[in-house]
Amino acid sequence: MGFQCGIVGLPNVGKSTLFNALTRTAAAQAANYPFCTIEPNTGDVAVPDPRLTAIAKVAGSANIVPTRLTFVDIAGLVRGASKGEGLGNQFLANIREVDAIAHVLRCFADDDITHVDGKIDPIADADTVETELMVADMESLERRIAPLRKKASGGDKEAKAVLPIMEAALALLQDGKPARRLELHSAEERKILDGLNLLTAKPVLYVCNVDEASAATGNELSTRVIEKAKAEGAAAVVISAAIEAEIAQLADAEQAEYLESLGLDEPGLDRLIRAGYELLGLITYFTAGPKEARAWTVVKGTKAPGAAGVIHTDFERGFIRAQTIAYDDFVTLGGETAAKEAGKARDEGKEYVVKDGDVMLFKFNT
Repeated sequence: MGFQCGIVGLPNVGKSTLFNALTRTAAAQAANYPFCTIEPNTGDVAVPDPRLTAIAKVAGSANIVPTRLTFVDIAGLVRGASKGEGLGNQFLANIREVDAIAHVLRCFADDDITHVDGKIDPIADADTVETELMVADMESLERRIAPLRKKASGGDKEAKAVLPIMEAALALLQDGKPARRLELHSAEERKILDGLNLLTAKPVLYVCNVDEASAATGNELSTRVIEKAKAEGAAAVVISAAIEAEIAQLADAEQAEYLESLGLDEPGLDRLIRAGYELLGLITYFTAGPKEARAWTVVKGTKAPGAAGVIHTDFERGFIRAQTIAYDDFVTLGGETAAKEAGKARDEGKEYVVKDGDVMLFKFNT
């Protein structure tokens, strides 16, 4: 199951530096984890999760296989992208293919690095990109809405269901707000909105690229972005792309020493990866045994058969039940056998909704 987070940003905001740090991190991970390069503009990285290491230790697993998230370096944007200016058409097409957007915003001053608008204003930068996406979405809806109204007036059931969501999304966009802020009342309405494939319906993570001195605490500019994110119900993370570029080239022992000297507990990329994972509404469950301990990605709300299907489609088709142990019980009690003896290993059926951290063993018919 591949989940993609597209990295976007105006020129000279640090987008390429950040993506290059991500890809170097991915290459470094290849020494310990299965890794493959998909395309030059794609980085497939492990999602940091200390629970997996703890599970592997308890289970005596020979190998550790983390769950993964793909970051895509989206073509640069200029004003007029919605009209095809610059690499506009490529930019918009690439965004349509990702599941979420990581929007890099320049929150640092540097006289040697010019800004496309001649001033440092991350809020204005965010609005520039958002405006181009909203214009593209409005044009897309306006083209589709007239024929859909004809179908709905003719009694077409699907058109009658889709039309109210489309009209509400268009009204929101015309009011200067992204489609992701549309108030939905059911899973069916969410499915309809997703089916419209609107650029502004995708969840957004604002990445505040700060100077090295502000990496631990943030600064006035990043604070403004965080406030904007809270007001929109979006997410935000503070990171220094320059520091991450340095860290990506250091050995593990050197990384820890370097981070400590900067007052940081972990690389900013780890926070970025986790934030992207959470932004997509994903959770992790685990499988563990002598051969390997492995993390698996599912969407929140996934039931046990669907989770089994992530491992292999045969597991879902022939699903019988899932032995399930909560992470805390697995680690605290000392593994599967001890959890069974303590009555903490549950047999769950087809309607069980998987919880983040579940350690699972599936029973199935082939």
